[in-house]
Amino acid sequence: MPAKQFLIIQTAFLGDAVLATSILEKLHAFYPDAAIDLVVRKGNEGLFLEHPFLRKVLVWEKRRNKTRNLFQLIRELRSTDYDHIINCQRFFSTGLMTVFAKGQEKIGFSKNPLSFLFSRRVKHSIPEPKALRGQLVNSSAPIVHEVDRLNALIEHLTDAARPLPRLYPTLGSRNDAERVRYQHTEDEGRYVCIAPASVWFTKQWPEAKWVELIKSLPAEMHVFLIGAPSDGQLCERISNAAGRGFNVSEDLGPLGSAVLMESAAMNYVNDSAPLHIASAMNAPVTAVFCSTVPAFGFGPLNANGRILERKEPLSCRPCGLHGYKACPEAHFKCALEIDIDAGRLT
Repeated sequence: MPAKQFLIIQTAFLGDAVLATSILEKLHAFYPDAAIDLVVRKGNEGLFLEHPFLRKVLVWEKRRNKTRNLFQLIRELRSTDYDHIINCQRFFSTGLMTVFAKGQEKIGFSKNPLSFLFSRRVKHSIPEPKALRGQLVNSSAPIVHEVDRLNALIEHLTDAARPLPRLYPTLGSRNDAERVRYQHTEDEGRYVCIAPASVWFTKQWPEAKWVELIKSLPAEMHVFLIGAPSDGQLCERISNAAGRGFNVSEDLGPLGSAVLMESAAMNYVNDSAPLHIASAMNAPVTAVFCSTVPAFGFGPLNANGRILERKEPLSCRPCGLHGYKACPEAHFKCALEIDIDAGRLT
């Protein structure tokens, strides 16, 4: 029998692409001889350089000529007869990819507007923000994580066990991380990484809180501020205000940052992509949740992960699943009133 051919579609943000590696890992474990292709948005392909389990990474350029590029990609997808097409998203464009690509089984979430044309539809449930507002924080309560929802897409092909994401940094990215580290520290002392940025303002801890955190760290602890090149000014402002810290946001790609995070004593992040990169590298992480809550299912996945959030309930928190450009109540208490002491590292 010929080896199976899988197509995984995930064209959302960087963190979503990281989480999608959980089902990539599991499919490879159950079908080690399978050929697996992956579709990502342009900018996320750097996560998958020289990935050992992928035959091909297909890229959708969404920022320019979005529709034309979509149909060009669909034509490319139609050149392969897949056994299983797995759509990790709930949006029309990826529904088109799923429907028009050649595949014996087409799997996706029932919330996708084209799911009625899929072979297999799976429920995707996230708690409604209104239902969680004003509730006491309870980190011990069982949470359905996004990787569990992704696993539901392939459970009939594998099993019910939770899959975990994983990244495979290249030798070049490891060399880059080592070069950056020793360029700034010249020793093997302990260090922390801080990823202060987020796409959404209300998911991003304010600069003053990051400065306060850095000042609370032991004096001998090195501090690296990481992120995308576009985060450079933010990182620079924080390091200047704190009087310490190395801004390396423009020196490392996503895999290089992942390597730096892997050996850190702690990684401080928002509810954003670096959180999932830490999980994929089994790196210690402290995730700061401002307007969003862990109950949505995007928190740390490993035992070395912890959550930093406002412990007292707010009638407005969570205000939404993804966050906003500004606090809807104009006070931002969910971020400003997080106790810094809970995040200290000794």
